[in-house]
Amino acid sequence: MLKGHQSWVFENRPVILSTGTVVGPDEGQGPISEDFDIVHGDLTVGQKTWEKAEKALLEEAAQRALAKAGLTDGQIQFYIGGDLMNQIISNTFAVRTLNMPYIGIFGACSTSMEGLALAAQLVDSGAANYVMAGTCSHNCTAEKQFRYPTEYGSQKPPTAQYTVTGAGVAVLGKTGDGPVVTSATIGRIVDMGITDPFNMGAAMAPAAVDTIQTHFRELNIEPSYYDLIVTGDLATVGVNIARELFDKHKFPIDQTTYNDCGLIIYDREKQTVQAGGSGCGCSATVTYGHLLKRIKSGELKRILVVATGALLSPLTFQQGESIPCIAHAVSIESGGLYA
Repeated sequence: MLKGHQSWVFENRPVILSTGTVVGPDEGQGPISEDFDIVHGDLTVGQKTWEKAEKALLEEAAQRALAKAGLTDGQIQFYIGGDLMNQIISNTFAVRTLNMPYIGIFGACSTSMEGLALAAQLVDSGAANYVMAGTCSHNCTAEKQFRYPTEYGSQKPPTAQYTVTGAGVAVLGKTGDGPVVTSATIGRIVDMGITDPFNMGAAMAPAAVDTIQTHFRELNIEPSYYDLIVTGDLATVGVNIARELFDKHKFPIDQTTYNDCGLIIYDREKQTVQAGGSGCGCSATVTYGHLLKRIKSGELKRILVVATGALLSPLTFQQGESIPCIAHAVSIESGGLYA
């Protein structure tokens, strides 16, 4: 059901039946490593190229999610996903292997919640019985495409973020035991004129704040409704800017706990990750691994995940374009067996 101009309320409460999360070695050394299904000790994941390694991460996450749900690939009506690579090749080639009807999307690092919102809409409306939503990223593929070859070893400023090597997948169904998706707010493009690709947090923070404020206004609720509001990879720079914007707009974010996936996934005191994590795999692995486990354990009851994305490309950067950004919010609550 449409609520306001940008939000959906899912009256049939689609269920997250299972998830799959697969990460690389740096994520496996972080503080939430035990919440991932598979941790690889090698960035190559046994593949010949970084791009093939990223595809393999997604294939593994999807197979793990299917196994947990007790489903086969033939029972999934639609797969929705995207990534950071040109022409979203990691998802396209992974779904070639999975052999599922495919809806490719691109929201940069916001893709995880964009996909989850669309999957929930399909299930809630009766357009599908089972939908899989997934995304992935790889530190070396992102560095090679957007910045410099990894082997070049270029120095990065402290505002830069560290792309997560990981894949996260969720399987949604009409009924079952698991957390439920209750609403979503689809963001609008916000562009503050920032052109520095090493300062994504500053570029994305205004989009995150805009979507969060829209979500609460259109659903007519207060931040205290949620146990946790988590943004998707604003990291230290972006989180501080977001807090300043909340204060400026007199938005009572302090009614709840506010955190960021880019700060959750790494230990910045011990790991060289600059301002924190980023990449499509950041909010996907943190949400589908760490946060949903906290919901299932009863530690959290309601969370709002606001994944953010910087919609630039190497071409637009080279042509001097600013960085348009977006954020999509999805509300997840305990349900079924975990209520």
